[in-house]
Amino acid sequence: MTILIIAEHAQGELKPETNKVVTASLALGSEIHVLVAGYDCKQAAESAAAILGVTRVLIADKPAYQYQLAENVAALVAELAGGYEYVLAAATTSGKNFMPRVAALLDVEQISDIIAVEAADTFKRPVYAGNAIATVQSTDHKKVITVRTTAFDAAEVGESAPVEYLETDIDMGVSTFVAETLTVSERPELTAASIIISGGRGMQNGDNFAMLESVADKLGGAVGASRAAVDAGFVSNDMQVGQTGKIVAPDLYIAVGISGAIQHLAGMKDSKVIVAINKDEDAPIFQVADYGLVADLFDVIPVLESQL
Repeated sequence: MTILIIAEHAQGELKPETNKVVTASLALGSEIHVLVAGYDCKQAAESAAAILGVTRVLIADKPAYQYQLAENVAALVAELAGGYEYVLAAATTSGKNFMPRVAALLDVEQISDIIAVEAADTFKRPVYAGNAIATVQSTDHKKVITVRTTAFDAAEVGESAPVEYLETDIDMGVSTFVAETLTVSERPELTAASIIISGGRGMQNGDNFAMLESVADKLGGAVGASRAAVDAGFVSNDMQVGQTGKIVAPDLYIAVGISGAIQHLAGMKDSKVIVAINKDEDAPIFQVADYGLVADLFDVIPVLESQL
């Protein structure tokens, strides 16, 4: 089975989500190619070539792909897809943007957010905000798939697959890059962090998130938030964890002042250890927590921080 994976990368660096998609792909076939589309992205391509299991890396290093506009990337992938049985990408913001376009251009159905490969044509994926797992079978001649990367381990590195430069340069001319705002932080990115402490509406305001930041710094973790906290303007939306935010599965997830709406649980309930701090003993978050503390966060967090 021939497989094309579209790499996830930014600022010249390959993101670990790509390694996890490779792991998912290994259950489908042994001929795995990775496409790196961007501009001045040679370093990301070299990193992709080092992933165990990857047999070839295709690099489209053109100005048209510099900002990875969905229309241009989708057209490129659709043009390349003719030689592949599977096209996969991580179910990230970027993947969710261009992959449905790829499926439409190929006239097939997208199989979204898979968490397991049952057979060459059968996959498992969460539905109803993760409250049920659907087993889906596809009869399409070509399968376009996005992968929930928290369900797979990252493939190891150590090989050196050949790198092939593509001359394909497609600019659809229907969208234009305007600007991007990058959040610079010394803390790890949410989706890659092994420890996350998140705050909810119970934090009361954005200034109080400094309490969580102090704990995160001592633990070497990241700071997240519920949608309620983001919608209230406490923090920026790049910190949102949940069904409409970032899906995370760290070794330790500490939920502070988060009631546990189903949309938030869908984004973090696969965490290995969940700790909940909430003064409402009936909060839904306690149903998924491994450790629960019924207490006022403003009493508990300063003590936790001082003990650390």
